[in-house]
Amino acid sequence: MTIGNGLGFLLLLAAAAFAAVVGGGIASTVSSVAQAQAPKAAPPAPAPKQQPAQPAPQPQAPRPAQIDRNGVMILIRETLIALDQANKTGNYTVLRDLGSPEFQANTAARLAEIFAQQRKDNVDLSGVAVIDPQLTLLPQIEGNGLMHMAGFFPSVPTQVNFELIYAPVNGRWKLFGLSVSFGQAAPQAPQPPSAAAPKQ
Repeated sequence: MTIGNGLGFLLLLAAAAFAAVVGGGIASTVSSVAQAQAPKAAPPAPAPKQQPAQPAPQPQAPRPAQIDRNGVMILIRETLIALDQANKTGNYTVLRDLGSPEFQANTAARLAEIFAQQRKDNVDLSGVAVIDPQLTLLPQIEGNGLMHMAGFFPSVPTQVNFELIYAPVNGRWKLFGLSVSFGQAAPQAPQPPSAAAPKQ
């Protein structure tokens, strides 16, 4: 994933490697004499009965995560403060080490490339340590077992929007992917009403 136009965005998912093995047949040339001398082939065995096709399993619907509010706050703040410190120091080792094995497939250098624009813009996320986030997506367990949540930290003049995904690793939730973007949180002045058309 890349970052563009001042938006910090990262949604890192583990890359699965698929190997396709193709078996090639061996064509043999047999002379007519050899065919004549070969014993008669046994009659073919009856074809096995076809089993009725089983319906494909339906994907599981998301369900609420069994995690209390304090646990949610700790995960959100731990992740975003680690990102803030990484952006300020240019060292993404701690952020990487907080992640799941799939997240750690990204090197610290790769994370530095992904968040280069945030470093250039001197984005400050330190406010997440004292401001309570507002969740737009309560923590839920997706069909693949990952915990997904989203929300924002309201602040002036910049609002911090986040989307976080965690994987269960040895009884703990570890960072699997994250997305961070920024938007204006200051209230906008209402548009003036359009002037009434003069009476004829």
